[in-house]
Amino acid sequence: MKVLVVGGGGREHALAWKLADSPRVEKVFVAPGNPGTATFCTNVPLKVEDIAGLVKFATEQKIDLTVVGPEIPLVLGIVDAFAQKGLRCWGPSKAASTLEGSKVAMKEFLRRHNIPTAQFRLFSRAADAHAYIDEADGPLVVKCDGLAAGKGVTVAKTAAEAKAAVTRIMEKHEFGKEAGKQVVIEEVLKGEEISVFALCDGRNAVLLDYVQDHKQVNDGDEGPMTGGMGAFSPAPGLVSPRDEDELVRRILVSTMSGLVHEGRPYVGVLFLGIMLTDSGPKVLEYNVRFGDPECQTLMLRLQSDLPGVLEACLDGTLDKVDLEWDPRTAVCVNLTSKGYPDKYPVDVPISGLDAVKDAQVFHAGTRDRAGQLVTAGGRVLSVCALGKDLDAARAAAYAACDAIAFDGKHCRRDIGKRREARKAR
Repeated sequence: MKVLVVGGGGREHALAWKLADSPRVEKVFVAPGNPGTATFCTNVPLKVEDIAGLVKFATEQKIDLTVVGPEIPLVLGIVDAFAQKGLRCWGPSKAASTLEGSKVAMKEFLRRHNIPTAQFRLFSRAADAHAYIDEADGPLVVKCDGLAAGKGVTVAKTAAEAKAAVTRIMEKHEFGKEAGKQVVIEEVLKGEEISVFALCDGRNAVLLDYVQDHKQVNDGDEGPMTGGMGAFSPAPGLVSPRDEDELVRRILVSTMSGLVHEGRPYVGVLFLGIMLTDSGPKVLEYNVRFGDPECQTLMLRLQSDLPGVLEACLDGTLDKVDLEWDPRTAVCVNLTSKGYPDKYPVDVPISGLDAVKDAQVFHAGTRDRAGQLVTAGGRVLSVCALGKDLDAARAAAYAACDAIAFDGKHCRRDIGKRREARKAR
């Protein structure tokens, strides 16, 4: 079969890598891809938001399955556009994708279906948001309504920080005028955060192994939020049997049934950002695609045939799927550019990849400049490794990180050990 992967980051490199491993797949195209995918796939110079161009390419090439990595084409309706042409495209519809496309729509959905989440208020005027911050007691979370590449959330310890976040979103339009028309301001939930992924076929859902992400840029969960600095899977002992029961019953089942009730059944992977609080699991956010870098750890450990699993989502046969996992631990460490998640340089030469051993490196933000691999983004490389336990996987991943060099290279050194790092502060 011929497969098209839409996207060009570390997540898409990992998906393409796993798809190409299937004996059923004869050719993988990646649009637009990156220098990493170019080593074993055919890159296609099409942007992820060029829905018409992607439909045209898939039609002409007789693509059997299209796998969408990032959220932007899903929110734009790529699945609907492919369906209109009789093309199989894995992911949720445009209507279902509003769970990620709008934080306001997401919180209203949670409220309609009585799904546990943080208490919140919605604002469409900056002055009203500032006034509420003055009245509120304690720290607050400020969220941009629209898509912001994982950077539109501020956990504000003070009123001044919360007001600054509102100003950046609603007045300076840091994430775009449309995305910043409204903000969500909510209470800060206390507990342990975990990434929960469920494959969905509209009515059935299958939980994937648990993953823990590390969002903030520096060790000990310090510094600004990013798209993700690293992850590990599985996360044994983090979710109690009681929390898992409540997570499935009150959150996952309620989400799936709520979407069916609203006429937008969910197909694809549903990413639940969950806070495990003393009063049970609560939804921090929905995402309508695999997380990045969580996807990299999951693809490293998944032993089931990925094309078959994705087709089961499209065919409504997930109830017949039993996923198989490598029992080892996977760790992913993202190497980032100096200054990320704010301004950072590009076109910085990268070396040392040929010295990497016992690790898998996925390209996140790189490009080829006259035969030299250089940086092209904030998150540059996802360095991943498997080990018999967390310590062994960490050792292999960090050894590979140390073998790679570029000016200004940064990474967190506590991936998989965040709780210990926080306690040491």
